[in-house]
Amino acid sequence: MPDWEPLNAAVIEEFRQNGGRVAQFGDLPVVVLHTIRARTKAVREIPLIVVPDDERMFLFATAAGAPEDPGWVADLREQPRIDVELGAERFEAVVGELDVPAAEMRVRIQAERSEQFAAYLESAAPRRIPVFEISRR
Repeated sequence: MPDWEPLNAAVIEEFRQNGGRVAQFGDLPVVVLHTIRARTKAVREIPLIVVPDDERMFLFATAAGAPEDPGWVADLREQPRIDVELGAERFEAVVGELDVPAAEMRVRIQAERSEQFAAYLESAAPRRIPVFEISRR
């Protein structure tokens, strides 16, 4: 399992220097979540690829196909009201978890769109991938 802190710090630095663009993700949109840690209440910045669908934005907790949920899932379940950076914009948001049927539908759609995502599902199995929607406050 990679050490996410230095990787995330480098991605966030590039994100901020380039108006939200990160070369390794190509044209995929990236957000930075300012989550509040469930245990310590400290703010943690997490860069994630966001999946837009019309006016909606979704996050998939794949953890690159790991067998456990990423730590930010517990953070958002505990405190869903956070700040989000998208490009050069920072806004307040509620990041809510989809119920199981809606999440499974979104996961199926995303797996059809992305081979890499489908591979993450396979390696994470039997873990169910949580899906969150970002809503501006």
